[in-house]
Amino acid sequence: MKLGLINSAWAQSGKDTAYGIRMTKEIGFDTIDIFTDPLEIDVKERRRIKRECDQAGLPIISLACVAVGLIDFNPSVQKFHLDRCRVFLNLAYEYEAKNLLLVLGEYIWEQQVIPPAEQWQIGVRNVRNLGRYAADLGLQIALELEPFKLSLLNNVDSMVRFLEAVNHPAVKANIDVSHLHLSHTRPEELARLQDQAIHVHISDCDGRVHGDLPPGRGVVDFPPYLQAIKALSIDGAISIELEYSPEPDKIVDWVREAYQATDQLLQKAGLRGPR
Repeated sequence: MKLGLINSAWAQSGKDTAYGIRMTKEIGFDTIDIFTDPLEIDVKERRRIKRECDQAGLPIISLACVAVGLIDFNPSVQKFHLDRCRVFLNLAYEYEAKNLLLVLGEYIWEQQVIPPAEQWQIGVRNVRNLGRYAADLGLQIALELEPFKLSLLNNVDSMVRFLEAVNHPAVKANIDVSHLHLSHTRPEELARLQDQAIHVHISDCDGRVHGDLPPGRGVVDFPPYLQAIKALSIDGAISIELEYSPEPDKIVDWVREAYQATDQLLQKAGLRGPR
C-alpha cells in the first residue's frame, strides 16, 4: 500500500498550502489526502492545491468531509449537507481522487428525543443517495469509524450493518487504527470488512481519548492491526492523521517522526517495500 498524509497536519505551520504539500513530498510520502472545504476556498486556492500536488508528484487519494447534518432531523439541514457533499464529490473528481472520506457524526440528545432507529435510517437514505452520485463520477465514499460512544459508526458491527443497509457498491468503509484501539475493537474483527474497506488512517493515542499522535508516542499495538489490514488486500493508501504538535515550531520534526515510525511499521508488516 502507499503511505500518505492528511494535509491538515500542516495547519499550525503558519505557512501556505503549497508549503505543506512540498514538505509532504520532501519527507517521503507517496500520496496525500486533502482536508479543505470547497465552500470556503476561492478558485485560486482550489487550483493551487491540485497544481502543487501535481508538481510534487503526490496523487490526491482522498478528500475528508465532516457532514454531521446528513443525520440531522431537519429536512432542510439534510438537503444543505447533501448539496455540500456533492460539491465535495465534484472537487474529488476534479482532483482525480479515489474517494471521499465521510464523517457522519453522533446520535443527538443522547438518543432520548429522536429515536436512534430513525436517525440511522436518515443516514442510510442520505448516504445511499450520495453513493449514487459518487458512482456516477467514478468515485467511492469511505465511511469513518469513530470511537465515540454515541457515534453512528463506532465499531465494526455498526459499520457492517450500515453498509448492508445502504447496499451500494460505491459506499465502503475507512479503517482508522487508533479509533479501533479506542473502541476496543480486536484486530480479528476486521475480517468482517473483507471487500468493504478501501482506505486506512493510522495514528497513535494514549488509550483514553482521541489523540492522532505519531506512532510510538502512545499505546496502540500496531502489528496485529496491520496484519489484519494486510489480509484485506486493500488497493489503496494508508494515510497518517496527525493532530497538532505540542511544539508548533517543530511541526516538520513531528511529521517526519510520524513518517519514519509508520514507514518502519509498514515495512515490517509487508505493507510497503524498502524506500
